[in-house]
Amino acid sequence: MSSYTPNGSIIEQTSSRIQTYMSQVYGWMAVGLLLTAFVAWFASTSYEFLILLSRVMWVLLIAEIGLVFVISGMINRLSGAAATTLFMLYSVINGCTFSIYFIYYTSSSIASVFFITAGMFSALAFYGYTTKRDLSGFGSFLFMGLIGIVIASLVNLFLHSEPLMWAVTYIGVFVFAGLTAYDTQKLKQFGVHLSKDDQNMFRRYVILGALTLYLDFINLFIMLLRIFADRR
Repeated sequence: MSSYTPNGSIIEQTSSRIQTYMSQVYGWMAVGLLLTAFVAWFASTSYEFLILLSRVMWVLLIAEIGLVFVISGMINRLSGAAATTLFMLYSVINGCTFSIYFIYYTSSSIASVFFITAGMFSALAFYGYTTKRDLSGFGSFLFMGLIGIVIASLVNLFLHSEPLMWAVTYIGVFVFAGLTAYDTQKLKQFGVHLSKDDQNMFRRYVILGALTLYLDFINLFIMLLRIFADRR
């Protein structure tokens, strides 16, 4: 005779919620990355378009920063559809800015570094998802590292220091590698508290999670690109 175990049922429901949430997070992240990759490749095929983009690059960068702040800061006020649209718009604009890399690096090396990044990201995300170790203690350290990278990068826009650029690059690899595992665990823990009954709220936080991991992937890719990609 089988016995009913409420705790077992709750654990199964929680596990199902987490799996549904994380699978959608990774799914929308992948959509964003593919959209960025396609736009970057398409834009790079037109020299005239690249010249146009170079003239409005600062506008695009400001728009990207603005969209990240809108999505992350106003997520509770956005509808699921609006959050999705803004994330897709961000992915397109990021593709436009990324097209510039095709001027400096060969297409084959960009593709190679993309797959290297994908492999690293997958391994780090898997670790963050499966580890029993609490990674929350690394959060403040990683955040300080991120702030340091941003400040050093802004300063180097004026200094044009190659040693500083390489220091930021190698430190950046470790910071964004750490953030990938840290954010994955944080999102998994967050998924426990989400209810699929409110589909609008569920979609909003799926998109916020997708944006978080998208940014980890993109920034890790940029750092590895500087190290491994072949210049033209």
